[in-house]
Amino acid sequence: MSRDPRPSVRDQPVSLHLLGGFRLLRAGAPVVVPRGLQRVIALIGLRPDATRSNLAGLLWPEAPEERALSSLRTALWRLRQDPCCPLVATGDTVRLDPVVQLDVDDLVHTAARVRDGADAQIAAGALAAGRHDLLPGWYDDWVLLERERLRQLRLHMLEQVAGHHLAAGRHGDALEAALEAMAAEPLRETPHRLVVRIHLAEGNAFEAVHAFYVYRDLLLRELHLEPSAAMAALLDETLAPIRQATRAGTGRPPGNPADRRAPRPR
Repeated sequence: MSRDPRPSVRDQPVSLHLLGGFRLLRAGAPVVVPRGLQRVIALIGLRPDATRSNLAGLLWPEAPEERALSSLRTALWRLRQDPCCPLVATGDTVRLDPVVQLDVDDLVHTAARVRDGADAQIAAGALAAGRHDLLPGWYDDWVLLERERLRQLRLHMLEQVAGHHLAAGRHGDALEAALEAMAAEPLRETPHRLVVRIHLAEGNAFEAVHAFYVYRDLLLRELHLEPSAAMAALLDETLAPIRQATRAGTGRPPGNPADRRAPRPR
């Protein structure tokens, strides 16, 4: 890390950003950190309760334990040479200084507040939380595990936001949250199911049927799968008149999305 004449990390605000890429900021200005030390800081930020042995094993999984611990001691010594080192050591553990703001913590706390039924203002702010992946371009096993954990956390948070808005009759806000979840994972069924439910709650039968068939086409094309029975059941009442008309020999109404024939699984 670059030297700085300022005496302490507590003298100016420090933030660590791991979503979208590693960035350590002091008073809004970037701090230059070598890649090897970035890995140490990032892991400590993500695993605040890990012991030194745990940290060393994750950072240098191929090395013998003593060599890994020696590498960790060297890395921590290098970090502590900076008077504004963002880490503090307590016994056998090393963690971020409590004054360091971590963007991953913001995502986790926002998700917890949404889960506990936070107000609409918090729910609105949740849409932007965690929009970027954890440390893109990093392929350490511990990064991949945390990346997936945070991705799933955000998806569930967005779906909960959409569900809260739908229950309160805020259909526009519900749709915005469901579409945000859909953009994050296009093949995931639950946000598509929410979109269908929102359109039905608004009385937009065409939009609901259209959304169902768009997802069905996508799922067949990419995975050769059909939507679940639970999703299809959402449209039973809406499609009933169409099915009755078909059985009566009158055919389906022209232009109805139900007329579209999705490709068969190969």
